[in-house]
Amino acid sequence: FTASLFFVNHDMCVENCVRMFLCPFCAYATFINETPELFEYTFITTFMESVPTEMAALGRPLFPGMLYDCRKDSFIPGVTLWDKKSMIEDLDTRPQLMTDVKFSSSDSLSSKSSLLDVNASLKASFLGGLVEVGGSAKYLHDTKSSNQQSRVTMFYRETSRFEQLTITQLGQVTYPQVFERKTATHVITAVLYGAQAFMVFDRTFSDDENHQEIEGELNVMVKSIPGFSIEGQGGVEMTEGHKEKAKNITCTFHGDVHLKQNPTTYMEALEVYKKLPSLLGEDSQNAVAIKVWLYPLSLLDTAAAQLVREISTCLISNTEHMIEELGEVERKCNDLSRKPVANIFSDIKERLRLFQNSISIYRLILQKALARVLPAIRGGGMEEKSLDDILKIHYLSPFNAGMLNQWLHDTKSELHLLTSYTKTLKGIKTEDSDGLIISLLDPDIDVVVCLTFTSLKYKDPYLTTLNEFLKSVTFTELDGENKFSLTSSVQKPFNPHDVTSKMRENLSHFRSFSEANKDEKTIHFIISTISDASNPGSSIYLYEKGKLTDKKFQPVSKFIRNLKAE
Repeated sequence: FTASLFFVNHDMCVENCVRMFLCPFCAYATFINETPELFEYTFITTFMESVPTEMAALGRPLFPGMLYDCRKDSFIPGVTLWDKKSMIEDLDTRPQLMTDVKFSSSDSLSSKSSLLDVNASLKASFLGGLVEVGGSAKYLHDTKSSNQQSRVTMFYRETSRFEQLTITQLGQVTYPQVFERKTATHVITAVLYGAQAFMVFDRTFSDDENHQEIEGELNVMVKSIPGFSIEGQGGVEMTEGHKEKAKNITCTFHGDVHLKQNPTTYMEALEVYKKLPSLLGEDSQNAVAIKVWLYPLSLLDTAAAQLVREISTCLISNTEHMIEELGEVERKCNDLSRKPVANIFSDIKERLRLFQNSISIYRLILQKALARVLPAIRGGGMEEKSLDDILKIHYLSPFNAGMLNQWLHDTKSELHLLTSYTKTLKGIKTEDSDGLIISLLDPDIDVVVCLTFTSLKYKDPYLTTLNEFLKSVTFTELDGENKFSLTSSVQKPFNPHDVTSKMRENLSHFRSFSEANKDEKTIHFIISTISDASNPGSSIYLYEKGKLTDKKFQPVSKFIRNLKAE
């Protein structure tokens, strides 16, 4: 349309429309005032609203003519405005051939959304669990479980055809009762078909390895895949150095194409990449919806449900940041739980488990809260303030990232202390309570000397606070006020720094004593944990003939022989 066509009748409108999806003139004819000025304003507004909205399909079975509810970001199966014959006759299909390959070293939701062309509104729905993704879009759920994990992703996209409805008789809606149901806000008027695939390459590393160096090597290895794949008809040619590095790389595949077996290694990924162009089929019969265009139903009938408002990008960005922070906390917790020393000392392992469990439950509660308010805001039943309230409550809660990270930092310090002590005492086993009992019952062992950590078992007030908060109803009372009483800090009941000198002294005595008596076959030295409030930090326990004889044993070199003589 041009400005010269503002004051036209329906015949002129149809005459000047070229392959127009839907005619805004017809849709709003009953609302146009006879006054030319109002006519012009309404026409311009309507024309701007009539521009279809682009949206990523995310592996959902979407097609032209399907109804869609933008409030919940859900499609309506089995219900259409027009009969099948009319839609087939008015369907325009044309080839849309394009191939694209991209690489990403980021694991953030923002980067993943960018690769999949997910807009802010759809991203918010994904965060709220409103959208069930499939195919290649499952990549959105694939996040690193550890910070000791380098990741590079290769993204492959191929498009095949574009289909659009070219409806010429808007008044001939076959099923007008659909508008009255108010279950949908939009209709899909066009679909871009093709296939997408993500190959996620991971390489774990230890504390002793150079993170940046490994990340750089992984980048080079992944970005070289297209080059390797086009060499020869036989195998892939690469140096022995590349082959050695490839052994440490794992692969996870997310795609819109069917594979007999998903690749799990770098070498298998190379073979799959070579086959990707052929997996759509000769006539692209295996293509799926990649992107769709939505048109508001309210422009066809004012009785239809409407998308009243979009949620601001700023609020969505803040929501995404909140979820990402929780994900980072979970990764840190995973890393601590996997440390060998955490598996040895069960009390710390249990606290980490409780912490991790609380985070998982909290994320589900948070997701349900988002799923409740997002559709209501879009439909006009709530204001944006409802989402802002959730964010405020979160940042005032014990689940805010600052407090969570402080607790993890303190736990990491505990583990670091225990690790440094156990590493110092090379050759001496660290045993749990069962291991200690086995040693005490061994008839060939007369004396057991145990360096005991006595303050690892305690009731953590911060974990109690997290658990109590989960039982509260804060997220169902969105009044912007946090009625939950928080602890002022996450400080643990036991601070190893308070008894550092005593613990160092016990370590020194125990090490000297064990070295002096290392050849004694009937003497057994171990490290363990026994709760003992009277000896905070650590102590040396002496067991003779299976019985505890001294909780504060102060060993002197070879004094043990006198004990045996007795």
